[in-house]
Amino acid sequence: MKPKSNKRVNDVILQTAAVIIFFIIIIFSIHLFFSGHYSPGGGFIGGLMTAAALVLLLLAFDSKTLATVLPFDYRRLTALGALIAILTAMHSVFLDLPFFTHAYDKFNLPLLGEETLHTAIAFDLGVYFVVIGVTMTIIQTIGESE
Repeated sequence: MKPKSNKRVNDVILQTAAVIIFFIIIIFSIHLFFSGHYSPGGGFIGGLMTAAALVLLLLAFDSKTLATVLPFDYRRLTALGALIAILTAMHSVFLDLPFFTHAYDKFNLPLLGEETLHTAIAFDLGVYFVVIGVTMTIIQTIGESE
């Protein structure tokens, strides 16, 4: 019997499908992120969906390819997200308002019309980054230990 090689086989179908599905998942995660203020969704589930899309690329390719295409230090992304979330929550204290009071206002945006923008979006962005960073750090740490 011929021993199995550790070299990865040419998974053209898996890699092509993964790239297409990656973009579909990313678009859906962005939708979940922005719909979180008025319906279920937000930074946590949007971040999990984005991390799932990155794990799909990690499975279809390998960690070196993913690091080449998306050169992120996920631990720094986690720290950045935590900083954004903490500063967003603290901004109200500097304005002499109760902790975690969010501000909002209506703006007339081109192509979108009148929209309400909240500082909660910034907090959700911080949560989004934290979830992606923590999830990808855990996945990569588990993958490296094998």
